[in-house]
Amino acid sequence: MIMNGPVSGMRADPVITSRTNKKVAELVRLRLPRHRARAGAFLIEGYRELSRAQSRVDLLDLYYCRALWSGRHEAALLARARAGGTRLVELAEEPFRRISHRDRPDGLIGVGRIFPAPLNGLPAQHGSLLLVVQGIEKPGNLGAMLRTACAAGVDGVIICDPATDPYGPGVVRASLGHLFTVPLAITDSGSALRWLQQRGITIFAGIPDAPDASWDADLTGAAAIAIGSEQRGLSSRWAEVAHPVRIPMSAGPAGGPDSLNAAVAAGVLLFEAARQRSGIAAPGSG
Repeated sequence: MIMNGPVSGMRADPVITSRTNKKVAELVRLRLPRHRARAGAFLIEGYRELSRAQSRVDLLDLYYCRALWSGRHEAALLARARAGGTRLVELAEEPFRRISHRDRPDGLIGVGRIFPAPLNGLPAQHGSLLLVVQGIEKPGNLGAMLRTACAAGVDGVIICDPATDPYGPGVVRASLGHLFTVPLAITDSGSALRWLQQRGITIFAGIPDAPDASWDADLTGAAAIAIGSEQRGLSSRWAEVAHPVRIPMSAGPAGGPDSLNAAVAAGVLLFEAARQRSGIAAPGSG
């Protein structure tokens, strides 16, 4: 059922009260990659994610459920969306929970147009620091890498041969919306390698058995940190051209791990590059 209702002084928005409403079913289907590709649109759930998306994404619709709001800023976000031409629709709690990807939704879900992410949109300035991720399979890891890359101050992220959809709800959530704040390219490995090599950007690959520790490599110039998939690591195409670096790990009294989670490894190497660029001394050097 669709009704009309007011929103805190704003003009009335449509109100959907039934979980079997056709629009609700359409939104649920946007959880699936094939439906996102067909519609050219994806779901953006959560206040922080939507706030960060507004500067980059063409936000088509914004669905809200006031019963699930937890703060005082939701109305302001809706006002900004309305001013930007976004269509607002109010949902009752039951249909909203059917659409939501979360156990504890905060009452805000947007539909954004899938945006292009070409290589030529990345900065290629002197001394750029980039993160390259190849074949990452888990949405949580890919989202965490985007969030970490933003925190480390990278100039861009290149997603190569994606095994999970960068526009999926799990990636959006794990990135906390930094999918929309970090310069991004989505491409294949061949195109990425040519782009990096043409610009003289040195590629460093995180390899568990590499002879050189990460803090012994010079990461102060134009550099791309390359991280491979959780299961297979980097392909031979990347490994053959990259400078391998190792993250030193403690064996511990009972023996330690021989590798790290892909998102953790990316964070360690990115912040090592950030440390070198800041001039802070390496551990044990003084």
